[in-house]
Amino acid sequence: MKAYLYLSDGRVFSGESIGVVDETIGEVVFNTSMTGYQEILTDPSYAGQIIALTYPLIGNYGVNSRDEESCSIAAKGLIVKEMCSQPSNYRTEQNLHSYLVKHGITGIKHLDTRALTKHLRKSGTMMGIITTDPNIGELTARAGELKFPSGPELVQSVTCKQIHIVSGGEYPIVVIDYGAKDNIVRSLKALDCAVTVVPAGTTVEDILAQNPSGVVLSNGPGDPKDVEHTIPAIRALLNKNLPIMGICLGHQLLGIALGGRTYKLKFGHRGGNHPVKDLRNNRSYITSQNHGYAVEKESLDAQFIEITHINLHDNTVEGFRHRNKPVFSVQFHPEACPGPQDTEQLFLEFLDMVKEYRKQLPLQNEGGKPNASE
Repeated sequence: MKAYLYLSDGRVFSGESIGVVDETIGEVVFNTSMTGYQEILTDPSYAGQIIALTYPLIGNYGVNSRDEESCSIAAKGLIVKEMCSQPSNYRTEQNLHSYLVKHGITGIKHLDTRALTKHLRKSGTMMGIITTDPNIGELTARAGELKFPSGPELVQSVTCKQIHIVSGGEYPIVVIDYGAKDNIVRSLKALDCAVTVVPAGTTVEDILAQNPSGVVLSNGPGDPKDVEHTIPAIRALLNKNLPIMGICLGHQLLGIALGGRTYKLKFGHRGGNHPVKDLRNNRSYITSQNHGYAVEKESLDAQFIEITHINLHDNTVEGFRHRNKPVFSVQFHPEACPGPQDTEQLFLEFLDMVKEYRKQLPLQNEGGKPNASE
């Protein structure tokens, strides 16, 4: 069935419908990853967005339940050049089209994704509508009136609803879930961490009640300014000198909590092939990224904050650390999925901070766990 993508600037692209035959609206962004379409679709950071994959053939290895980064698809839609309907892989459980139908996702194939990507790079990301309705006049007018998704509802739509504990592990870590990927929890568990995941709006009192030896601020969707109501809890944790690691949205929120500012990028960084330089050792890494906002370098107080990583494409801030506290964050995804694992050692750096923090704790609670609230 014929389908169309109507962009808010009046540009129209045509193709064929995939997934559920319906209409969907979202911010149209592009991702340059060559693999990992299932992980991308189930990454909660894509809430409110229609994803255009630049790699021309998608779906050739199918989908399976083990590669999901959350239990549902957060993205609003999918755009591909060509989609394979007969995947070949020993792990395949179903093809991508049936997976989209299962999750109620509308998409479009046989669209010129190269032309679309070049247009978004030149004009910036914008709102769009995928539909089978050929009424160009009406739909372009509707698309032109669309506003970017904003407000705390984006994070609220993907955060967990209640505190839950992932069993096992020696080192108690709290993950504040702004839209956390499952691989953050898996990466921590692999390092013998006992992980407690808490909703984005959890108070500092409830976080400290878990007796954590460290806190991870997770990835998530949207503008960090829309969830500034979470900043007081982060600042309170900073005052406790707990080890803190920020990832993606968590990195941006940590920057704001430390007095910094954020801004929207023209077309963002999305894909598994972004070069980042570690200024501490003068080494460069290939990273997995997914964000549309960045921390303004000049807004961070150099007396207390050291910039540790920069993006080699545009010199944006990709990481920083506090000079006096066990606190650091990165804009990219050290847990990857999909993408390279060049920077997974950052979890080891965080764990070293956790171990040092535990050595310095003077008190133990009745269960033998360090008491972070003291």
